Amino acid sequence: MKLDRRLTPANARVAAAALKGLVEAEAYVEGEAACVTAPLTDICCDPAGDRERQLLMGARVVVYERVTGWAFVQAAADGYVGYVAEAALGEVVAPTHRVSARQSHLYPEPSIKVREKAVLSFGAQVVVTGLEGDLCETPGGFVPVQHLTEIGTRMDRLEVAQLFLGTPYLWGGNSGAGIDCSGLVQASLRAEGHDCPGDSDMQEEAVGEGVALDAPVEPGDLFFWPGHVAMALDAERLIHATGHFMSTVIEPLPEALARIEAAGYALRSRRRVG
Repeated sequence: MKLDRRLTPANARVAAAALKGLVEAEAYVEGEAACVTAPLTDICCDPAGDRERQLLMGARVVVYERVTGWAFVQAAADGYVGYVAEAALGEVVAPTHRVSARQSHLYPEPSIKVREKAVLSFGAQVVVTGLEGDLCETPGGFVPVQHLTEIGTRMDRLEVAQLFLGTPYLWGGNSGAGIDCSGLVQASLRAEGHDCPGDSDMQEEAVGEGVALDAPVEPGDLFFWPGHVAMALDAERLIHATGHFMSTVIEPLPEALARIEAAGYALRSRRRVG
């Protein structure tokens, strides 16, 4: 059985204890739980290597190895494996709220007139400990109450996708500062309460149910090409983060199908999430 490297917590030195007998490693470890404390951090294929995905503040991971400032981890939410900067991790917390705006700010004091400490993206999770006027207090600073929603609150996937309109395209991006096609789909579906893997090929295999290529289009339907995914807003329009426009855009469905096919990529499949 061939294991997907992106979902297999194993490298040449260590592997998850559950993989003993399936992969070769010098040591098999249970790993330790940790939490992302940076506003945003890359998951890289190797220490200081290329970005494959990103993790937001509050995301839980299991750490299997720490070496030269990098941690070999597996994300709890979608199982993605890779290396993150060790400095981006801290102790496990139980977030109470998540950012529901495309982006927000973290302030060092309960005032929007002071210089912000950081930018938080949609989906970042925080622990709210109090309220000062219209600012929620967290261990790291203050966040506008208008930009937060309680953990467990579900949002409409189409509304979430449209929050990212105009967001620059970024390969492997998962934030309001930059996002790619699969990152947009994952953020939208997870906000509505659906499990969703990180990359488009994984989403094509695991998300929803397959429908015929010529079936009537329903809002939220997913369209898959080799290396790309888009979501239907309605029967006539798609929303997607695309390198063609280097942005998240709404595009007429017939025009998108024709343009992508002309570039040599025929529509491969469609899936529907209930």
